[in-house]
Amino acid sequence: MDSLYQMISEHFAGVFTFGLGRYLIAAGLLSLILWLAKNWSDNRRIQNRRAGVRDYRREISSSLRTVFIFGLTSLTTVVMIKFGWVSKLDGPINGWLFGVQLVAIIVAHDAYFYWMHRGLHLKKMFKFSHLHHHQSRTPTPWAAYSFSPFEAVTEAAFVPIYLLFLSVIGAPIYGLVIALFLVHMIVRNVMGHAGVELFPAGWTRGPFRWMTTTTHHDLHHSHGNSNFGLYFTWWDRWMGTEHPEYLAKFDLAVGNRDAKILGGEKAAVLSADRAG
Repeated sequence: MDSLYQMISEHFAGVFTFGLGRYLIAAGLLSLILWLAKNWSDNRRIQNRRAGVRDYRREISSSLRTVFIFGLTSLTTVVMIKFGWVSKLDGPINGWLFGVQLVAIIVAHDAYFYWMHRGLHLKKMFKFSHLHHHQSRTPTPWAAYSFSPFEAVTEAAFVPIYLLFLSVIGAPIYGLVIALFLVHMIVRNVMGHAGVELFPAGWTRGPFRWMTTTTHHDLHHSHGNSNFGLYFTWWDRWMGTEHPEYLAKFDLAVGNRDAKILGGEKAAVLSADRAG
């Protein structure tokens, strides 16, 4: 019992430090870049509104709470490993298998997030589970983890659920895959809440158009019932939940006001809307 308690204590300290570091570095670094490149970022702002001091305080304080909850929730992984319910691959890394595992966990998390996210938007769920996150109507990088306690637990549940699934089908996973997945998650999350379109013009019509942009998630914050995806646009397109003006809003954010893309009068309306 003492060894289990020590293991849990050490694990919590480790994951809390890792989670806090990921959040502070990702959100802080992106905020610094946007500040240093102020002219560029101002020209690529998606909304006219700007977050205020109270917004920053709420986002940072609740994100710190989320990091703590993530640390507590991850203790389930410790217990699962301790009792042999989850197995990790040790020894030399097979590059092909490593790549497949990393892609698989990212794709699986995107599917989990989409449906979990839609569930949080149900009328009976939204107020106590997801309203807090949507108080960031004009999100900033610091809003990445700005969740209610319920949503924080729901978000964190993916990793132990996924690991348990792998255990059931007899597929152990590299520990480094999980670590890189968590880094990828916070980086994409912070980018989605930047408030400034970070992707290049033409992205939504290029070979990587299936990847979400900052505008994609920003529209979810400003309009609510569309664009539920996290990393990819697949589920929104398949389920008909992609915002109808997503491509137009993206073009405006990156400075492309070509009326051929948006269609005459609609382009003028959207441009006037962005201009305030």
